[in-house]
Amino acid sequence: MLNFEEELKKFKPSLEIEDIEQAVYKEDLEDLTDILREIMEQNK
Repeated sequence: MLNFEEELKKFKPSLEIEDIEQAVYKEDLEDLTDILREIMEQNK
């Protein structure tokens, strides 16, 4: 049987995930509202 407390102590996040997280936060990504605003401005 698994001892969840012991398993959680061993847990280490993947470095790849941390790298991806930082890359995403650094990017200035457009969301749906930005896209919709741009479309509305073009249609004026």
